[in-house]
Amino acid sequence: MKPVEIGKFIAQPGGFHAFIPNTFPPKDGFEFSPAILRKDNQATRLLGKLDGITKLLPDADFFLLMYLRKDAASSSQIEGTMATMVDAIEVEVKASEEIPADVDDILHYIKALNYGVQRVTKDAFPMSLRLIRELHKELMHKARATQYSAPGEFRQSQNWIGGTRPDNARFVPPPVAEMLISLGELEKFIYTEDTIPVIIKAGLIHAQFETIHPFLDGNGRTGRMLITFYLWQEGFLETPVLFLSSYFRRYQKAYYEKLAGYHDGNVAEWADFFLDGVIEIANEAIDIVGKITVLREKDMAKMQTLGKRASESAAKVILNLYALPIVNMATIQKWTGFTRAGAQIVIDRFIEKGILTPKDKDKKYGQSYVYREYLDIFIGND
Repeated sequence: MKPVEIGKFIAQPGGFHAFIPNTFPPKDGFEFSPAILRKDNQATRLLGKLDGITKLLPDADFFLLMYLRKDAASSSQIEGTMATMVDAIEVEVKASEEIPADVDDILHYIKALNYGVQRVTKDAFPMSLRLIRELHKELMHKARATQYSAPGEFRQSQNWIGGTRPDNARFVPPPVAEMLISLGELEKFIYTEDTIPVIIKAGLIHAQFETIHPFLDGNGRTGRMLITFYLWQEGFLETPVLFLSSYFRRYQKAYYEKLAGYHDGNVAEWADFFLDGVIEIANEAIDIVGKITVLREKDMAKMQTLGKRASESAAKVILNLYALPIVNMATIQKWTGFTRAGAQIVIDRFIEKGILTPKDKDKKYGQSYVYREYLDIFIGND
């Protein structure tokens, strides 16, 4: 595929050059090599397989919740957050404690993802500029960068990436007037039925959105959400379970290089990198589903060795552990309705069965317990 002129840098009155996108999509459209189209076919088959086996999970909503946390941590880490998925889960368990700023970034991202899932799966709300603004509002409202980010509003001033000013920045997105034109073209592109393969088109939407950079802050995180929601809208996912942030974080340098190359017209290289991500993450997710199924059967069998009453309360607890694999005494009391003494008996049984382990063995009070084998399945290569 020959280079496609996505836009060009044009001198601005402030003494800097901003990237002004050309009409999008290009009038001559996009053409992709047979090799890229074969890779797209492979990615499409894997998404279909992932979507199919996810439906077989008895607790698919819990699987989705864990993946939301996983993506939230990875996407926030790309932007410099140091906190992890485990840190975020621990804060959820200890709801009354002060939330560290880095963890708060992840929790805001989870909130925005959950909001988007609600909008696209239950409200059947289409991909649009309105949805993009709503996602951004959920992401940035009362977040630590709120004073700069104008939650839910497209920027009304020039922004830039890297550097201290537009004239020494690594990349300067389009000024406001051109930004609004480009956003309108992107929205039309999302709606338009064309011959571009759906997964490749999801990658183009993400790259073009990052090129436009329409918010003062939170563009990367918002743009990465759009990938999953577009694939859902197009029927490639019945449940939005494919999230690419861990891939982009794993290859962060290449991610930025390929996006920069996209600005320079290397659309095929970006598409190739993006498809590799879909294939890698879909394979990982398929593997995770298989491991969860095996673990669930094994641990449910352990529950059957208990007496009838004990196994009933244990089954209730283990079901909830798929949604929240780090717990404390208060969590178990809430799930079972037991007294502290009763909850401790349940915890001791789970420790004896090798399902829960104390997070800090030397801690006497306020102990947390981890469903380690389950949690490690999701942490994996991360």
